[in-house]
Amino acid sequence: MAGTLVDIFRVKELKDRIFFTLFWLAIFRLGAFLPIPGINASALQSYFANQANTGGGITDYLDFFAGGAFKNFSLFMMGVMPYISAQIIMQLLLVIFPKLKNIAEEEGGRRKISRWTRIGTIGIAIIQSFSVTVWADRIPNAIAMSNRTMYTIVAVITVTTGTMFLVWIGEQITKRGIGNGISLLIFAGIVARLPNATYELIKKIQLGEINAVYAIVVLIMFVAVVALVVLEQQGQRKIPVNYAKRIVGRRMYGAQNTYIPFKINPSGVIPVIFASSLLTFPLQIAQSFGVQAKWLRDFSYWLRPSGFWYNFFYVVFIIFFAYFYTQVTLNPQEISKNIRENGGSIPGIRSEKMEEYLTRVLNRIILPGSLYLGLIALIPTLVQRLFNFPSQMAYLLGGTSLLILVGVDLDTMAQVEALLKMHHHDGLVRKGHIRSRNL
Repeated sequence: MAGTLVDIFRVKELKDRIFFTLFWLAIFRLGAFLPIPGINASALQSYFANQANTGGGITDYLDFFAGGAFKNFSLFMMGVMPYISAQIIMQLLLVIFPKLKNIAEEEGGRRKISRWTRIGTIGIAIIQSFSVTVWADRIPNAIAMSNRTMYTIVAVITVTTGTMFLVWIGEQITKRGIGNGISLLIFAGIVARLPNATYELIKKIQLGEINAVYAIVVLIMFVAVVALVVLEQQGQRKIPVNYAKRIVGRRMYGAQNTYIPFKINPSGVIPVIFASSLLTFPLQIAQSFGVQAKWLRDFSYWLRPSGFWYNFFYVVFIIFFAYFYTQVTLNPQEISKNIRENGGSIPGIRSEKMEEYLTRVLNRIILPGSLYLGLIALIPTLVQRLFNFPSQMAYLLGGTSLLILVGVDLDTMAQVEALLKMHHHDGLVRKGHIRSRNL
């Protein structure tokens, strides 16, 4: 292991990428503690301290994935969730409107889609930041500015700018750093909550609120779930493909046998992130404006994160997005078309039945994979209900956070290993190789 670390810092390109990534992640963590103008930080701290025993519901959830930035009312309090919501909407529009999909497939089309996604991010960030300012007005002495209109304008502009700055940081990390930038920002926010979550758990054990034996059992279950998540993320179904001999120019290319690697969970952690973002957006709006309308208060309580209906729709949306995202990224029609055009065939499958066969295989492997994702997503609620664990520790032991931690870690390690081997060094593992979540 020591030799591997030495090799990482011997490769100049890899070293520069790692330091570049760490620099921007440090900027992200610094911005999480800078409150927006017009906010009374001490009043916020006392308010959330009083709310700690009763649980903040969606507030705790948003704060956890923002790395503590939400309760600080910082520049980055919205994180990159508005960008993820915009991506969901754009992906749905690409499927619904064929003309939009044709634009995306044209030369420079992806750049246009990316630009429209950023514009949508600005709109969603404005709506969410405005709802947060309305909600903050209910906290006693939380707003230091006497002019509420000026405070609202400044807060909306500041939070929206902070979100777009995070999106820019994520893109820069993806281009010039290591790993996927947006995923790493979410990863950093989750990891930053680990020390405080551990401290809360130890404190509750010392006070006798949690049985130490239960805590040990849950931690053992956590290790087992992590191992199963890694196994599920790495597992794949190999579809054999045979290519016939071809003559290109004056050369003859021999027959080639290869395979199509279909992952057990082809979409990775995307369905969980999409499902949580889709549920969080309307819930945040309802909670912010609930004082003005009783039906919004009822809706906010009905869809609370610890309730039955939130978790029910959470699992349903995970299954839906697992199928949806897989069909977008792995289109059986396009795969079978490419195989036929290159003179390939799947043993035992007729050429005209290839698309039907690939669709059937994908459907069979997506269902257990999506159900497994849904089961992991329910772990935080079950741990809180059965063992009275603190919400922060419960979020770490399962759900979106666990899948993001494992998935992003595998992706980043896969990129590090690829760069090491490209420069003629050993990889991170002696036997086999690390496979990324993405095909």
